[in-house]
Amino acid sequence: MALDGVFLRHIKKELEEKLIGSRIDKIYQPAKDRILLTMRSREGNNKLLISARADAPRINITSDSPENPKVPPMLCMLLRKRLSGAKLKSISQPNLERTLTLKFEAVNELGDIVMLSLAVEIMGQYSNIVFIDENGIIIDAVKRVDASMSSLRLILPGIKYEPPPKQLKLCMLDTDAEDIIKAVENLPGSQPLSKALLSLIQGVSPIICRELEYLTGRGEDVYSNLLTDEQRTRLSYFLKRNIKAARECEGIPCIITDGSNKPIDFTFEHIQQYGSGRSKQESDTFCALLDLYYSKRDNMYAIRSKSEDLTKLLSNAATRLIKKIYIQNDELKSCADREHLRICGDLIQVNLHKIERGASECEVENFYDENLSKIRIKLDPSVSPSANAQKYYKSYQKAKNAEQVLRIQIEQAEAELDYVSSVSDSLSRAESVRELDEIREELTEEGYIKTRGKKQKGDKPLPPLEFTSESGFKILVGRNNKQNDRLTLKQADKNDIWFHVKDIPGSHTIIVSNGSTPDEGTILYAAQLAAYHSKAREAGKVPVDYTKVRYVSKPKGAKPGMVIYVNQQTLYVTPRL
Repeated sequence: MALDGVFLRHIKKELEEKLIGSRIDKIYQPAKDRILLTMRSREGNNKLLISARADAPRINITSDSPENPKVPPMLCMLLRKRLSGAKLKSISQPNLERTLTLKFEAVNELGDIVMLSLAVEIMGQYSNIVFIDENGIIIDAVKRVDASMSSLRLILPGIKYEPPPKQLKLCMLDTDAEDIIKAVENLPGSQPLSKALLSLIQGVSPIICRELEYLTGRGEDVYSNLLTDEQRTRLSYFLKRNIKAARECEGIPCIITDGSNKPIDFTFEHIQQYGSGRSKQESDTFCALLDLYYSKRDNMYAIRSKSEDLTKLLSNAATRLIKKIYIQNDELKSCADREHLRICGDLIQVNLHKIERGASECEVENFYDENLSKIRIKLDPSVSPSANAQKYYKSYQKAKNAEQVLRIQIEQAEAELDYVSSVSDSLSRAESVRELDEIREELTEEGYIKTRGKKQKGDKPLPPLEFTSESGFKILVGRNNKQNDRLTLKQADKNDIWFHVKDIPGSHTIIVSNGSTPDEGTILYAAQLAAYHSKAREAGKVPVDYTKVRYVSKPKGAKPGMVIYVNQQTLYVTPRL
C-alpha cells in the first residue's frame, strides 16, 4: 500500500504543526469505519478524518464534509461523551510503523483530568481505530476482534491494549545506507532488488522499493547478490536520499495517475519508473494529497456503485438488439429466394393446360433460362393448377413485403444499438453524480427507464467540458447525448468547427471560432480531444471527422446525439487531453 511508514511520518509532522493544542469541538461517524473530529484552536478550525476502511485506511486533515447518519452509532455517542472538549496533547509513532497514537487531555465525570488515546492502525484490511483509557485499557474500537477472528491479538472492551507486533526490519531512522546494502547482499539466494529491500526495510511501500531498483539499475533489472560496484554506489546514494527524507520529513507530496487521469498511487517523492506512461500531480501538503487522492477514488467508487443499474440496463438492451438483428438477418436471407417463387408462379400459369389436377408436382421448361432447362415444381394436389400459381405469387409478395419491412427494422435496430453504445460510452466517462443523473434522465425520456410519479424539476443542465488551445481558441466537448445535441444544434455557431470520431460512439467537440479561422494546432488538439472523449480513447491512431457546424444536421426522429454530416475531412490522431 502507498501509505507507508515514511509517508505516515510526514502526515504526523503536519498534524502536530496544525492540531497540537486544539480541542475536539464535534465528533461524527459518517460510516462504521470512519471518524471525523472537528478540532478548534485559536488559529481556526480543522477537520481530522480517521478511516479504517480496508481499501482506504488513512488519517489526515480534510476539507470534505461527508454526510452523517441521522442517528449516530453507539461508538460515536461514546466518543462524544468521553472526548468532547478534549485537548490533543501529543501524536506518537513507533519508529516507522504504520500506527499513530493520539493522546488527549480530557475531563471525566468526576471532573478529574485524564489522558485518553486513539490508536490509529493503518494496516490494510486489518486497519482499526481503538479508543483507550488512561490505564491502557480498551474502551471500544471501530472493529472489535475476538478469539474467533484472531488468536494472537484481541481488540475488545475491557482488556489491555497491545499494539500491533513490531516488524523485525531495519528502520531508516537509526540505520544507514551501508547497513541496508550489507543486509541485501547477505540475503540467501538471488532475488530482485525491490523484493529484497521490501523484506528488509521498515516503513517503505512497494512503489519506493521498485523506484530504488529502477534508479539503481537505470531501468534494468537488478538482483540482490549481483550488485556491481556502480550499482552499489548508486543504491547507496538513493538510499541516503530516502533516509534523509524519512528522518527530516522532507519530500514532495505526489500522486501518480494513468492515461485517463485515474489516481493509481501516491508517495513522498517524484517517481520515474513509469516513464511517460503515467502522469504526476503535486500537492501543497501531504494531508491535502490524501484528501485529493481518496476523494477521487471515493468519487469513482460512488459513481461505479450508482451506475451499476444503468450499466446492466444498457448491457441488456445491447444484448437484446444484437439478438434481434441476428434473427432478422436470418429471416432476410430466407427472403432472398423470393424470385424463385415468382418464376414458379409464372411457369405454372403458362403451363396450365399441361398440368393435371391433383398432381403433386410438375416438370416444365424454364423459359427464364437461356438453355431452357427443365425445372421441377412442387404442387398442392388439393387445389387446382391455377390456385397453385396464385399461391406462389402470394408467397412471392409476402417475401417481398417481408424483406422491405425487415430492412427497415434492421436499420432501426442498428441505429438503436448505436445509440445504446453511445450512452454506454457517456456512462463510462461520467465523472460526477450529476452526469449520471443527466444520463438517467435521458434514458427515462427515451423510454428505457419507467417513470415513477411526477417528474421532479431537475438541476440546471451541466455545461460542456471546456478546453483552450495554445493559440487561445475555446474548445467545447459534450458530456452526454443530450448535451451533444444542445452543443451542436443550439449553442454552436454555423461557422464553428465540429469534430467526431469516425463510426465510433463519442462526444461532439466544437471549436468556437468567433469568426476566425482556427490554426492547424487547434484543429489537431480538438481532434485529439474528440478521440479521447470517445470509445476509442485507449486506441493508438483514431480517425476523427471534422466539418463546419452548418453541415451537421439531425434526421427527423433520430435519437439524442445522432446526427449526419457532409463536406467532412478526416484526421488520424492519438487521443489525449
